[in-house]
Amino acid sequence: MKSNEPQTLDQAFEVVANQLLQTFLKKHKDYGKGNILSIKELGIAFRESEKVERLKHLLSKSDTPANEPIEDTWIDIGVYAIIALLYRKGWFEKLEINPISLPK
Repeated sequence: MKSNEPQTLDQAFEVVANQLLQTFLKKHKDYGKGNILSIKELGIAFRESEKVERLKHLLSKSDTPANEPIEDTWIDIGVYAIIALLYRKGWFEKLEINPISLPK
């Protein structure tokens, strides 16, 4: 095992959760809230569904994707799931990102 790899499952979960957060922050900086607020929860579910369909297609093929790694699709699915939960709680609409957290 590499020395920088997590030693426990909860550490591994935290590494992946941080990767989802960084992806969310990067994309939020580009897109803002408008695209999510305009499609609401049902739209988030449709976007999630599109990602799952893409994933199923990629996993059923034998060759490597040409444009986006399969891991990126899993990340997008995870990010949309979290956004949906934030939306359900009313947090997505009313809270803003700490400017310090945004990538440069």
